[in-house]
Amino acid sequence: MRDNLAKCGSEGLSGEAAAAFPVAVRDLTKVYGAVTAVDRISFVIEPGTTVALLGGNGAGKTTTISMLLGLVVPTAGEVRVFGADVSRDRYQVAHRMNFQSPYVDMPMRLTVRQNLTVYAGLYGIANVTERVAYIAGDLQITALLDRRTGKLSAGQKTRVGLAKALLNAPELLLLDEPTASLDPDTADWIRQKLQAYGRERGATILLASHNMAEVERLAHRVIVLEAGRIVEDGPPKQLLKAYGRQTLEEVFLQIARRNDMGRHAAAIAAVETGTEPPP
Repeated sequence: MRDNLAKCGSEGLSGEAAAAFPVAVRDLTKVYGAVTAVDRISFVIEPGTTVALLGGNGAGKTTTISMLLGLVVPTAGEVRVFGADVSRDRYQVAHRMNFQSPYVDMPMRLTVRQNLTVYAGLYGIANVTERVAYIAGDLQITALLDRRTGKLSAGQKTRVGLAKALLNAPELLLLDEPTASLDPDTADWIRQKLQAYGRERGATILLASHNMAEVERLAHRVIVLEAGRIVEDGPPKQLLKAYGRQTLEEVFLQIARRNDMGRHAAAIAAVETGTEPPP
């Protein structure tokens, strides 16, 4: 990762090398008042790979994805998608990417068909009716097309959200908890779909997930965030070997508890030295 980032050059991420990566980020930072949600993170993502963002609640995963989408303006740093500066030129690459999260609702009063038709139009998709019918059949939601979106179960909404995300056959797919609220069988089916999509389309996928088994299955690489900073970055097998663990869940827990203990020790030291008042 560091070698690839170095290829982008001293001029920042504006060179031709940066355009070779679907995602290139340097010193990306987002501050909300007194809270630093994302703290000077840098990484690139190779074409055709699936990268998982791991971290506890508040680690900065969703904020990072929001900045990649151009929905949140960075406080500092650079973020480029297919070489375009997302802060300025998001619409140059918007048609090449898409996003899904079960925590972002579509208009509830519209039917599934109406919602998918609207989004297909926004992405400038030709033959909208045929495309909606195809993607609904592919994701097995044809029976839901004429139901109001607000009447769907949480799992049904997740599947419809994924259909929306695949409408424009994106080269870069950003996913936030892609199998949340799904039963084990449907979740497994969705993971198979995502694996096939990445393989057949050569698509790049960035997903945030708390499901460690899902990450082990889907991800070629894992980036672990803690308090807005990258604390680990590498292939799952490499992390398992480095930590001497059998599963990513064990690795994640070790990292989280190590950092918790570190913060606790620092707080005690600050109180004992008089540099920080006790709570």
